[in-house]
Amino acid sequence: MAKGKRKVPDINSSSTADIAFLLLIFFLITTSMDTDRGLARQLPPPPEKDQKMDDIKVKDRNILPVFLNMQDQLMCGNDYITVDQLRAKAKEFIANPYNDENKPEKSSTNVEFFGNMMVTKNHVISLRCDRGSSYKAYLAVQNELVAAYNELRDELAQEKWQKNYADLNEDQQKAIREIYPQKISEAEPKKYGEKK
Repeated sequence: MAKGKRKVPDINSSSTADIAFLLLIFFLITTSMDTDRGLARQLPPPPEKDQKMDDIKVKDRNILPVFLNMQDQLMCGNDYITVDQLRAKAKEFIANPYNDENKPEKSSTNVEFFGNMMVTKNHVISLRCDRGSSYKAYLAVQNELVAAYNELRDELAQEKWQKNYADLNEDQQKAIREIYPQKISEAEPKKYGEKK
């Protein structure tokens, strides 16, 4: 007797989509993802049409050079320092409490709520990085520089109004920003060991 070909039974694949969905959810929940970190910066307004690019001269005493090299070593002025020391150095430079000749010059400015004050409105913190420096070290340096401004602003707000800077109204914050304007200049990163 001739045997007929037996039909191979089909595999039930109705639950395959459910299994794939459960695996997807499992991997999404159990994996950790790096969160992007960035810097909040407000860009300066564009230069005026008739403004020359080289008409802004800054005196050497008004510039605090900060350099981060490819080994993540930090140089502030002429001294090698750690990131932990940077905030104190920056605060001393920005405020210039003793009117030191080697720190930013002070000029008299009439500030709302405060009257005439001597402020270092022409100071600039110049940050340069090597292309080989790590992003983590760069962010740490940026955070310390911004923290120096935040601490100075908080100290002044506490002294005047017994509140933190963030808790002040817009006019009060503007007055404190006139006394401690945030001026961080960043040069384009380069590889300093190579020829141009």
